[in-house]
Amino acid sequence: MTDSKPEEPIEENDNEELFEHHRLVADKGQNALRVDKFLNNLLPNTSRNKIQQAAAAGNIHVNGQPIKSNYKVKANDVVQVVLSFPPREIELIPQDLGLDIHYEDEQVIVLNKVPGIVVHPGYGNYSGTLVNGLIHHFKNLPGKDKVRPGLVHRLDKETSGLMVVAKDEFSMAHLAKQFFDRSTGRTYHALVWGDVKEDSGTIVGNIGRSKNNRKVFTVYQEEEIGKHAVTHYRVLKRLGYTTLVECKLETGRTHQIRVHMKHIGHTLFNDKEYGGNSVLKGTTFTKYKQFVQNCFDVCPRQALHAKTLAFTHPKTGERHSFDSELPNDMKLLIEKWETYSKHQIS
Repeated sequence: MTDSKPEEPIEENDNEELFEHHRLVADKGQNALRVDKFLNNLLPNTSRNKIQQAAAAGNIHVNGQPIKSNYKVKANDVVQVVLSFPPREIELIPQDLGLDIHYEDEQVIVLNKVPGIVVHPGYGNYSGTLVNGLIHHFKNLPGKDKVRPGLVHRLDKETSGLMVVAKDEFSMAHLAKQFFDRSTGRTYHALVWGDVKEDSGTIVGNIGRSKNNRKVFTVYQEEEIGKHAVTHYRVLKRLGYTTLVECKLETGRTHQIRVHMKHIGHTLFNDKEYGGNSVLKGTTFTKYKQFVQNCFDVCPRQALHAKTLAFTHPKTGERHSFDSELPNDMKLLIEKWETYSKHQIS
């Protein structure tokens, strides 16, 4: 059997970019054996439960196709473990990042992530991540031998707001299942371009990587492309050429709010990857363009904040709900648009 790490990523049917971490070829005399048992026998420091979770996430492939953990490996099968980050021996170095902790007990941590920080180490980001800060402040986070200790969800680099982190293996599994079952509660505040027509609505559309630019995602109407995604929104404030909206996630796909709002014609303000850093609505007057540029300077990232978070506590079974204030950059941005819209109305 062989174990290799190729340089090129594996292309997925749903347009996710996955990298091969392990490659095992079954012997010619291999008797039929469940893939979770097969991998558990051959991969050091890997539990059968983690292998089953990887299979459920679509990260175990046999002969190039994702399979379930009950698949039976046969002679000459090529079994691959693929993940969404390149293989690399990452040493997790503790770093003091001044974490903003909202709540902590023996099982969980709830923190407020500041914009500009990557959640976990990965390609091009091997230090200065939220994980580096977590292992500086807390001992024995679950999964510390991996690159994502304690993490059960994440926020984009330039998105601010609330996150929950598990402090033990049971809590990590319990919380991960809540996110998988969509029983958590999450709302976001976003400033978007344009006057959103409806006071509230629901966006449904599969999300997958763009075929033209693999750094961004897009909505696909074809059922077989991308992953099912649902976002509920309601208008909080109408500010003329922009609108402050609240978004509630029913699913949790990468860039979901950013992609869905762009899909309905309301790109997030100053979202560079999705074109929100251009003047998408308003006048052609130089004075207005300068106003918008000043707004970009005030909030130099996409205007998106994870404002509330609710989950069932892994130990007590109680429902915990948290709320956070908007960060100063978004507060100032909204104030500027409020002043501008009032001036325009008058």
